[in-house]
Amino acid sequence: MGAMRPTVLLFDIDGTLVTTGGAGRRSMELAFERLHGRRDACDSFSMSGMTDRAIARKGLVAVGAEDSTEAIDAVIAAYLAHLSAEVLKVDDQSYRVFPGMREAVREARSRSGFAVGLGTGNVREGARVKLERVSIYDQFAFGGFGCDAEDRTELIRCGAKAGAAVLGAPVEECRVVVIGDTPKDVYAAKGIGAECIGVGTGSFTPETLLEAGADAAFPDFTHREAMTVLLGGR
Repeated sequence: MGAMRPTVLLFDIDGTLVTTGGAGRRSMELAFERLHGRRDACDSFSMSGMTDRAIARKGLVAVGAEDSTEAIDAVIAAYLAHLSAEVLKVDDQSYRVFPGMREAVREARSRSGFAVGLGTGNVREGARVKLERVSIYDQFAFGGFGCDAEDRTELIRCGAKAGAAVLGAPVEECRVVVIGDTPKDVYAAKGIGAECIGVGTGSFTPETLLEAGADAAFPDFTHREAMTVLLGGR
């Protein structure tokens, strides 16, 4: 068997690493209420797998407002202003890390040749707030974030390049794996030629994620094969 390629792991946040008990959605609703007097701006679409900036843009269009860069920036700023308070209002049962995820991150970080980061539609500050609530943010040294690109494929590309830089290897020579809970995670991974491991801890079943093109999918990361696939021992 040949030597394992340098490996970049990119974990999604909402629905994959953690559930926030709706804190993110409520913060976005409050942002629109504050800026546009409309708390229902995002009611007509699912936020699952969307980047923060794409959510802000779609919400602005929904309320008939201009979706300029400045308008999106204002929504994101208002969202972040509410998020820190909202995450603290959620009880520990509703705001938690999904089963097996702490262990998966810890094990991968202990392995030589692995770079463990985030691949998330959250802007960097939102990612920090959400993950510090459950004391896991410091486990991720880099990432691709919703402030790097509004398009999910492009932010995953940013994360892959950042991970390759940590490993000191060209990204083309790295094994890149996206771990996510939505078809959008799968499509973004495939958009840069990466692998994708799906988890059924969000709104989609493992079967749906496999149909979308995931290389493997599990109900959660306590499944006996999940770590083996993550670490490339399949």
